[in-house]
This record gives sequence, structure tokens and C-alpha cells, in this order.
Amino acid sequence: MKKLIYLFSICLLLLISCGKEQTKTTSKADEKVKKENAPIADDVSDKDVVKIAAGSKDHTTLVTALQAADLVTSLGNAGPFTVFAPVNAAFDKLPPGTVEELLKPENKDKLATILQHHVYVGVYKTEMFQDGMILGMVDGKNAKITKKGDDIFIDKAKIIASVPASNGIVYVVDEVIIPE
Repeated sequence: MKKLIYLFSICLLLLISCGKEQTKTTSKADEKVKKENAPIADDVSDKDVVKIAAGSKDHTTLVTALQAADLVTSLGNAGPFTVFAPVNAAFDKLPPGTVEELLKPENKDKLATILQHHVYVGVYKTEMFQDGMILGMVDGKNAKITKKGDDIFIDKAKIIASVPASNGIVYVVDEVIIPE
């Protein structure tokens, strides 16, 4: 899996570096259109799963962990990804010192494995989840979907919100999902 992530990172770097420099030319008609039409800001469609987490005050621990595990670039590419993003309070539920220990450079691989267990390659919308469904996560292990009434769980983590992203979907969860 690391080789695949590395390969995607290299390909992305090559694509970016092969960009063609463009010169800007405008006509008087273009200038008139610019003055008469207000620009439209689209802050939703360009936010990938990483930018969504980075923009949330409830996911600062997750973003720090993604940076420590060198997964920011991988999750920022085209995907598509379904990401189950634990809130800060989910990390606080772990035994004392666990997060600090995982963030140490010597535990980078272990941290990456835990975080990859929160990622599915492909997009699953809420209505697609079925009780008992098994998802093969990026770490190579499985996670089980359980439905209890209107609530949906992945393993023991409850999905509390969903946010569409330019490269997939982010499900906010209330627990860190530890692979078994």
C-alpha cells in the first residue's frame, strides 16, 4: 500500500510540474464582461477530504495525525475516497498518552495503519450503507457497517455527520476505529 501511495504522490508531482505556462491576454470585451458580472465563489467543490478536515476546529488532532503519518498528499489526490474522520473528542477517549505516543516519528507506520483503517477507496453515500455490510479499508482490513434505527456505525464508531468533498465524502465519527 505504501508503494501505491508513493506512486500516486510521484505521479501527482509529475503532473503538476509538467504544467504549461500560460500568457494572459484580454480584450476590451473581456474587460467589459468582468466589470458587469460579479465573480462567483465556489468554496465547496474545490475542498478535498483533507481541506475539509483542516477547515474544521473539531478535527485538529486528525489533521496533526495525517501530517505525522505523511498521508496529507495521498488523501488530497483525485480519489475518490470515503473517509471516516474522528473528532478531537474521539482521540480524547483513547487511553492517556496514546495520541502523543502515536505522533512520535518512530511510530509513523503504526499511525498510518490506524489512519488508513478510516479510509475506503470509492464513495459510499449514506443511503448505500446496509446493515452488516463489510468495507475493505485502505489498510487491508475490514470494517463492518451496523444500522440501529436511524443511526449508522462503522465498527463501534457512530457516524454523526457527512460532508461531500471534491474527491469523495467525509463522514464525521465519534470514535477512533482501531483495526483488529
